[in-house]
Amino acid sequence: MIKFEVRKGAYYDSITLMLAAREVGKIKGVTEAFTVMATESNLEILKASGLYVPEMAGCSGSDLLVVVKGDGDDVCSAAVAQTFVLLDKQTKKQGVSETRPATIGGALKINKNANLELISVAGRYAHYEAGLALENNLHVMMFSDNVSVEEEVRLKKTAHEKGLLLMGPDCGTAIINNIPLAFANVVNKGGIGIVAASGTGLQEVSTLIHKFGGGISQAIGTGGRDLKKVVGGQIMIDSLHALMRDPGTSVIVLVSKPPDKEVADKILKEAALSNKPVVVHFISGDPGAIVRKNLIAASSLSDTARLAVMIEKGSLGEVSSAGPASIKANLKTGQKYIRGLYSGGTLCDEGIFIAKKFTDEIFTNISKEGLKKISGFAKGQLHTFIDMGEDEFTQGRPHPMIDYSLRTKRMLEEAADPEVAVILFDVVLGYGSNMDPAGELAPAIKKGRELAAKEGREIIYIGYICGTDLDPQGYVNQAKTLEDCGVILPLSHKDAIILALSVIGCSANAPDDSLDLAALGYFRKNKPVSTAPTGIDRLFGSNLSVVNAGIKSFAENVKMAGGEVIDLSWKPPAGGNEEIIALLSRIKGL
Repeated sequence: MIKFEVRKGAYYDSITLMLAAREVGKIKGVTEAFTVMATESNLEILKASGLYVPEMAGCSGSDLLVVVKGDGDDVCSAAVAQTFVLLDKQTKKQGVSETRPATIGGALKINKNANLELISVAGRYAHYEAGLALENNLHVMMFSDNVSVEEEVRLKKTAHEKGLLLMGPDCGTAIINNIPLAFANVVNKGGIGIVAASGTGLQEVSTLIHKFGGGISQAIGTGGRDLKKVVGGQIMIDSLHALMRDPGTSVIVLVSKPPDKEVADKILKEAALSNKPVVVHFISGDPGAIVRKNLIAASSLSDTARLAVMIEKGSLGEVSSAGPASIKANLKTGQKYIRGLYSGGTLCDEGIFIAKKFTDEIFTNISKEGLKKISGFAKGQLHTFIDMGEDEFTQGRPHPMIDYSLRTKRMLEEAADPEVAVILFDVVLGYGSNMDPAGELAPAIKKGRELAAKEGREIIYIGYICGTDLDPQGYVNQAKTLEDCGVILPLSHKDAIILALSVIGCSANAPDDSLDLAALGYFRKNKPVSTAPTGIDRLFGSNLSVVNAGIKSFAENVKMAGGEVIDLSWKPPAGGNEEIIALLSRIKGL
């Protein structure tokens, strides 16, 4: 029996919906429970799960949809009712202990010193909220995805003109003044400043800098499209200039998903003016095009971190082993493919970039020249690399760093494929992420092993944990849980993908990442940068005070890290009517 109920115009953040669905799923007689906004992608997920009924066709993305499958009408009806009880309790709970204004204006009346808004509301509303923040001279971090590139260009132009920082859209992580924002890891403070058009790229580099004995001054995310031609890279340039002027930064790191060449050239031209050394890693870029005065080209994310620390400290701290160089596997004839299941888009990019040096039999759900495109929900073929943080997975659902349900389901599907040799995956720790990702993954890994063993097969599970010993999940405990399931955990993602390739017979050697430290003297010969200070400099020199619109746990994390925060009791403007929101934007000039 399937029972569902729709509430028109009801809005809850994706984390609240996920938690309610989990609790209802524990009710005796309930086999599946979904509590989601009725976006097109969520309706597709319901169809794929056999939970869609034709009456849902009239739903829109601003409607709340509760769906329960269970043993009979009574069980399902009670479970649907209980879902709304849980949601109402959560709403009341959030409003008891603190003043929660509904708008930016209300927040600024409480704290006129607020200087940044963190936005994690649904993408169809995020651009309007960001426009209001810029209008009120607040810096912005847009965690929200599903924002059009046209809106991104418009907002970034406004931010640049006002001397403000606009990180995003689809900016997953940042560390400003030692305060983690959204998906950020707990790392040592130090002299390395990062600007990244890449969320998990920033996280891997910052966590490895920590492991290698270095520290972070500022870590700025720009959103993954910033170095695309249509966007133009202005936020990376503005951030780069601010780090050049920042007295707390001695080494600068630039990281990006594959950039458009003309934008990369523009960024590198500006970076070459720096009076500080700049380490650059543009995934799939030509290292030879990067090398010039003051610039060092890194061959991978892990090499980026290693080089930055060597420059800052003169040497690396003690680090643990990178894991085995090879694996003896009991593979059957025909087991020859890798299936990569990622929550981090940049890690997925890096995996593809390394793997395609050995094979063109690669399917992926992210656009890559010369590779075969596949829907993220489609069955894996040959070598398949899936970024589960792509928009198709996240419309109306929590990010896969939070909600592991789709990934554990996919792991079991891949384990059933007799051609699969390796299941490769990432686990991202830190603030904002799932508090026990290893505990979520372990049952699926054990079940997948059992399934393969019944058929006389073995599956090699290779994981990469992006995190530090200071992260709230506890790196050591997370690693132990996975290793107890037989998962192999190399030190870096580069090591993980090279190991996966070795299992299927590809001899992939790590590139030389040595650096002649004696040759570093020329880095500081440039004159100090002459670009004028902006509001970004003032942000670096002040206490971070955040207005949070969206996921409540992001506000709680800012508090835990010692930052100031006001959490908005946010609801979609104009009752969620997108035509009226567009009209309001035009009237306000947002």
